[in-house]
Amino acid sequence: MRTHFVVHEAFEAPGAYEDWARARGHEIGYSRIHEGDALPASVDGIDLLIVMGGPQQPSTTTEEYPYFDAAAEKALIAACIEADKAVIGICLGAQLVGEALGAFDSSPHTEIGAFPVALTLAGRRHPFLAGLGDTFDTGHWHNDMPGLTNDATVLATSAGCPRQIVAYSRYVYGFQCHMEFTPACIDALIEHSEEELTELIDRPYVQQPDQLRANDYTEMNAKLMTFLDRLAADYASR
Repeated sequence: MRTHFVVHEAFEAPGAYEDWARARGHEIGYSRIHEGDALPASVDGIDLLIVMGGPQQPSTTTEEYPYFDAAAEKALIAACIEADKAVIGICLGAQLVGEALGAFDSSPHTEIGAFPVALTLAGRRHPFLAGLGDTFDTGHWHNDMPGLTNDATVLATSAGCPRQIVAYSRYVYGFQCHMEFTPACIDALIEHSEEELTELIDRPYVQQPDQLRANDYTEMNAKLMTFLDRLAADYASR
C-alpha cells in the first residue's frame, strides 16, 4: 500500500501510523511541510493519505504560517476522495478532511492526555473497529473537532469531545484522538507546549507532563494497527 504522510510540524510526528506502515512494508512518502516539502502534485501514486495534526486550524492563513496552505491541503484531500483513495486525518488533519467535505466545528473542551473514548453503536458494528472494546483509552491534544457532513457517522465519542472518530465514507476517516502517540511523540509535544500546559493546569481534561509521560500508549497503538490492517485489507480486496 502506497502511504503518504502530510506532516505539519516536527513535534507532531506520525508515531504508530509510521511504525505500522514500515512494519507492513508499505511504500512511504512524506510531505514535511515545516521543512519546505511540497504536497504531491498528483494522487496517482497514493493509496492511503494520512494528514497529521499541528497547532494550525483550517482557517489559518499563510501570513500566520507561510508553510501551511490549508486550501492546498483540502484540495489534495478532496482529490484523493474523488479518486476513491483512503484518507485518514488526525486532529488538524481530521478537521481538514471535514472542511474538504464542507464541515468544521470546535470542541466543547480542550483535551490533552490519555482519556477513554466510547464507541457508538455504529462504531461497535463497524468492520474496522468491531471487537476492539466498547471503551478504551486514546491520546488527546486538541481544541477543535471535525465537522459532520450529511453522510458522516460518528464512531467514537469522549466525555470532553462528541466526535473522536468520524467515518465520512468506507475509506475516509477523521480521528480527533491520537492513537498514534508514543513516548517519543509525547516528549516532543511536551517540549513544545510546556507553557501551554501550565496555563491549562485547572482544565478537567488536561494532564500535566509527569502524567503524560506515565501513560501507557501501547494498547491504543495496537488497536490503531488493527484498524489500519482491516482498512488496508478491505481496500486491497476491491
